[in-house]
Order: sequence, then C-alpha cells, then structure tokens
Amino acid sequence: MTKIFALKGKIQNYAWGGKQYIPNLLGITPENKPYAEYWLGAHVNAPSVVKSETGSVNLDTFLNNNLEESLGTKVANQFGRLPFLFKVLDVNDMLSIQVHPTKAEAEKGFKRENELGIPLTAPHRNYKDDNHKPEIMVALSEFWLLHGFLTEDKLRKVLNSVPEFTEFLPVFDTEGYLGLYRTVMEQTEEETNRILKPLVDRILPLYKKGELSKSDPAYWAAKAIYTSDDEAIDKGIYSIYFFNIVKVEKGEAVFQDAGIPHAYLEGQNMELMANSDNVLRGGLTPKHVDVPELLKHVTFEATVPNILKGEAQSDGLERIYKSPAPDFELSQIKLSNNDVYTSTSSSAQILMVLEGGVELSEEKENVISLSKGKSALILASCKYVITAKSSAIIFKATAPEV
Repeated sequence: MTKIFALKGKIQNYAWGGKQYIPNLLGITPENKPYAEYWLGAHVNAPSVVKSETGSVNLDTFLNNNLEESLGTKVANQFGRLPFLFKVLDVNDMLSIQVHPTKAEAEKGFKRENELGIPLTAPHRNYKDDNHKPEIMVALSEFWLLHGFLTEDKLRKVLNSVPEFTEFLPVFDTEGYLGLYRTVMEQTEEETNRILKPLVDRILPLYKKGELSKSDPAYWAAKAIYTSDDEAIDKGIYSIYFFNIVKVEKGEAVFQDAGIPHAYLEGQNMELMANSDNVLRGGLTPKHVDVPELLKHVTFEATVPNILKGEAQSDGLERIYKSPAPDFELSQIKLSNNDVYTSTSSSAQILMVLEGGVELSEEKENVISLSKGKSALILASCKYVITAKSSAIIFKATAPEV
C-alpha cells in the first residue's frame, strides 16, 4: 500500500488576514480579499484533500476508511482521529483576545450546547467540537502577540502609570487578576467608553504620527481603534495593557496551553494545534463574546513568556519544538542542495514546504516532487526519504511518539 500522498489544504479568508503572503506561498493569483489561514488537516470544517491513484478525497474520509493503518495503532486508539490541525497564518490585523478550554471543559460545553439545540454554525455557539486546543507557533517573520497576564509588579506599574487605569488599583490589590479582569469585562458599554475615550484621544494622534513603538501597548491599542469601524470602544483594549506583549523572531516558537489568554497581533507563522476550533473570545472581534463563559476558563495568574528555540537533532537537519501537548509535535527541517533527510513515521505526518524544492520518496519508490507551498501526507510506519533539489525549509507535523 502506498504511504505518501500529495495533499492540498483549504484557505480561510478571515477579515484579519493579509492580501499577499499566502497567495505568494501557494503560487496563486490573489483576489481582492484577505487570506488569513491555510489549513492542513482533517477538521470537518475544512478538511484537506488527498490526491490518490483513485482520485481526490477529503482527508477525514480518507483516514476513516483505514484509521489504524493510517495513524498507527497507538494514536488511532488514543485519539480516534488525526489528533492535530496544521496551519499557515498571515496576521495583518489583530486577532480576537481568546482562550481555549481544557479537554474536560470542551466535552462538557459541547454536550451542553448540543442538548440546548444550538446549531454548530450559530454565531453565539461557544463550542464547535469536544476537543481542547493547545497550540504551538513558529514565527516565519518577526511576530508579535499577547500572551498571558503581566507579572504583578509590571501590571501594578501599568495601573499606576496610565491615568485612566488608576481607579482599578484598589480592585487589583484586593481581588487580584480575577477581580480586575472581571471588573473591566463586565463593564457596560457606557462605562467602557467613559474610561477609555480619554486614553484613545491621547494615543491615537501619536499612532498616526508614527511616534509609538510596537513594544508599547499604546501602539496596539491605537491600531485596534484606528482599524475598527465600531463606534463603541472595544473592551479588548484593556487586555492589550494587562497582558504580555511578546516579540518572537523568525524560527522561534511559543506554546499556548488551555487557560492562557492570548491574541496574535502581527506577522506570519506556522501553527500546530489539537484538532479543534474551540475559541472563547474576550474582545477585539465582531464575533460572539460570552464574558461569563470566558471567565470560567482563563488562568488568572502571571505568565512569564517562554520563547522556545527548538531542539537541534543529531542529523543537523531537523529542529523539534517540543511541548507538553500529547496531540502533536512540530519540527523544522532545513536542507541545503542535495542534503538527504531520512525518517520512519510512527504515526501520520503532514509536510509543508515553505522554501525551495524537494523530492519525497517511499523507500526510493513512489516519488513526489514538492515545491514551495506544496504539502504531503505520510501514513504511519513509512520509511521515507526527502532529497533537496535546492536549499529548502520544510515544516513537519506529527503526533509525538507515545
């Protein structure tokens, strides 16, 4: 049985996406619309397409036809499906402030909303599936994001130094992170506008004149206001000031587990996550924001961002970005002309070529040529070889060996 296949993903045209990066990567002519994400996986909302001898078939259907042989016995028994979703992201405008539920909470929330008869496509639906959504990203450019609450001393400094926020100091002193965040998230629209309007009036002229740096929360707060069509001021502005602003360089990674509030701000990345689309939002979005549900899932403690460099492997070609998630493992393979990478898959893998061109072969048979923007599926227990035809960068998604 053939174990390597060409794979084609699905584009997602969310409003925050850029216009050029993903079309350039995929070699397609851009239309006048945003290209936010390119999905490689078997999620029912946008399954990739496998190209086989018998024609094209959706990846979820393809794997379900022979789950154990495709995924390997351990992964098939543990997850019952491809456990990860692989994406390329181009973040032009800020994503929503968000948090992801634990596996147990996702199962409960999904069951509850099903029993209430809320359609999966309903805009007020919180849980699209029964899975958790830990995720890891590797920057493909300079990348900016919000990630977890500031440490107490840094947050107290923000509350002291931003005149509009000093009234929240007693709340933080007596009720901590939860009390502070609940206070601002439960404000009425009028209250939010009263507090934030003077802040916006101060920072927007500075933003327009290019006088704010990206390490300053005022830059991102002003950008959010400047690019919004909404007359009401978004409560997400508070999160920009209360969370860590993190700059990640190309090739560096950040892992985000359940409960860590976060938002992507700008740049391109490869993202690998559990096979889920569960997002609880806290602002900077026209989509549904359910404050009580959000507050149930946020980890209300300080986060010190951990930027991962990845672990170089003994072959000198692969760098693995390890995380605590049992669902996935992400690695980067860098090849020079004529370099040869060999591996044996313990479970299903997806490859995505970011630069250059390679040949993928299964024990020197069944050769697939992969150029920039192309991807492939490798099934479990496959001994394969990647040969570089030029300098190449490949990202590989798999389930970690158990």
